[in-house]
Amino acid sequence: MLDCPCGQGRHAHLLAENGYVVDGLDYSANLLEVAKARGTGASLRYAQGDMRKLPARWSGRFDAVVNLFTSFGFFDAPSDDRRVLAEFARVLKPGGLLVWHGGSRDGVMAKFLARDWWTTADGTIFAQERRFDPLSGFLHVHTSWRGPDGDGEREHKIRLYSATHLAERMAEVGLVVEQAFDGWTERPLHRRAGEMLLVARKDTP
Repeated sequence: MLDCPCGQGRHAHLLAENGYVVDGLDYSANLLEVAKARGTGASLRYAQGDMRKLPARWSGRFDAVVNLFTSFGFFDAPSDDRRVLAEFARVLKPGGLLVWHGGSRDGVMAKFLARDWWTTADGTIFAQERRFDPLSGFLHVHTSWRGPDGDGEREHKIRLYSATHLAERMAEVGLVVEQAFDGWTERPLHRRAGEMLLVARKDTP
């Protein structure tokens, strides 16, 4: 199984503990250091790399690829998103599964919040302002915070996809979506779901 991107290894570690042989790949050396500190072994390995160009030796290697918790859509060019999906397809065995989880454009737009704020247990106040560009599909988020450990702010953007659009992109690289859920539930995906979990299978020759 491939966890990509694996970040701090929280999913890869749990999957390995439950008996799976897992490779984790991430671009960030700092996050990989945290992941490796959780433990590695014969059933859990980590590698640094770009998910747009996975190792050539991984072709047809994995029974499953997991891309979890909104880890897709951050590249500027939509062609890069397609390259990621093509790489996932390449490293899967015929009949292997891609489990993809992230935001649903339909649901996010149905209950769009331009701004909100919340307070954490240590008294830190977080505030977010959001704007959506319907042409590029990018959701732009400005986050600021103030609390006992100081103040700060950051900005990020993510390209949101509808289930239809993402399923079409997957089909272009030989991945057929077989199931679509309302996030981490057993409920089928619906129009107002803010998150979606798609299960796609690699076409067999």
